[in-house]
Amino acid sequence: MGDERGDSLLEWQWSLYPAGHRDRRNLLVHALTVPVFQVGTVALVTAPFVGGWLAALGIGAMAGVMALQGRTHRLEKTPPVPFRGPGDVVARILAEQWMTFPRYVASGEFARAWQQAAPRTPVAGSSER
Repeated sequence: MGDERGDSLLEWQWSLYPAGHRDRRNLLVHALTVPVFQVGTVALVTAPFVGGWLAALGIGAMAGVMALQGRTHRLEKTPPVPFRGPGDVVARILAEQWMTFPRYVASGEFARAWQQAAPRTPVAGSSER
């Protein structure tokens, strides 16, 4: 899984997304934190019209979400592709939080990944533990 993006960041990110989002803990964290990131983004954008305190709140929310998602991404067997630089960090994070993850949920891929990650219960009498 490389960094052969072609012309579309969204297509590239989508093609890699399922492999990097299979662990239930990571899925749960994304489900709970993507809306927080989105609210933080809206707070940051509207801060010039409301007040600087809203910018601080928005940046704090977005940074907290990124820290938490970064930790749970480490649980995945497939790590994220390294960032190319600061602009890539911003573009990929905004794309994931606003486009790719919502698409992952709406397409049914999130539900599919959640079910596939279900803890397996051994059959009575089997030697599995």
